[in-house]
Amino acid sequence: MKAVCIHDQDKIAAFLRRHPFLHLYSLGDLDDFFWHYTTWYAFTQNGEIKQLVLLYTGTSLPVLLGFTEEPTDLMKDLVRSIIYLLPRQFYAHLSGDVATVLADDYEVRSHGLHYKMALTNLVSLNAFDTSDVILLSVINKAELKEFYRVSYPGNWFEPRMLETGYYYGIRRKEVLVSVAGVHIYSQSYKVAALGNIATHPQFRRQGLAGVVCAKLCQELSQTVDYIGLNVKADNSKAIACYTKLGFEPVATYEEYSLRNKIPDF
Repeated sequence: MKAVCIHDQDKIAAFLRRHPFLHLYSLGDLDDFFWHYTTWYAFTQNGEIKQLVLLYTGTSLPVLLGFTEEPTDLMKDLVRSIIYLLPRQFYAHLSGDVATVLADDYEVRSHGLHYKMALTNLVSLNAFDTSDVILLSVINKAELKEFYRVSYPGNWFEPRMLETGYYYGIRRKEVLVSVAGVHIYSQSYKVAALGNIATHPQFRRQGLAGVVCAKLCQELSQTVDYIGLNVKADNSKAIACYTKLGFEPVATYEEYSLRNKIPDF
């Protein structure tokens, strides 16, 4: 099969909805808020999508998303067929051993195995007292940048996500000490992915992250059907927190940094 660049949102959504938690980020990126940052490559047969990858360019470093619930052969063939179209440097989230097809052309650095977790038990959220949690907005942008500099260096905080209205925090003596937000939110496609969850180093081990996440999930559940997140598989403390909130692992994948082996001139 020959890879094609596809632009039909309805066809893409129908393919992704076969496993919405696996493709949570991609479904969210169909939303108008993200759509113009996306390029979609697919194998098709008789007009039907057989395999699909997304290149997202709305971040400082482009991100390639290639997830499959099936054996990885078809996904590997698809990624191999678009190598010449990929940026010289990018980040990737890939299922199984898909990254092996990039090794001849790129220096591939793994950032480890990750879980995709899905919120499957909303009742668990009721165990958390969220009365201290406050809503954050675009007026808190500078404060949040400083908070993440101290609490979560190197994180992927995109300030425009504050426009979604789904960032929450806890203060102690007017100081922001714990925050939870979203990497993806789409009311149109009924999906949300939690992200930028952090607690100030001096206020950890008090359960604050669980509280702000509980409030966030309670609010998100009013407008979306699927809530998920990505977490590194060896982050046992975070996984325990998310499990207590009602999340469970539904898939694994690996994250990578890639740089083309051909030097710049």
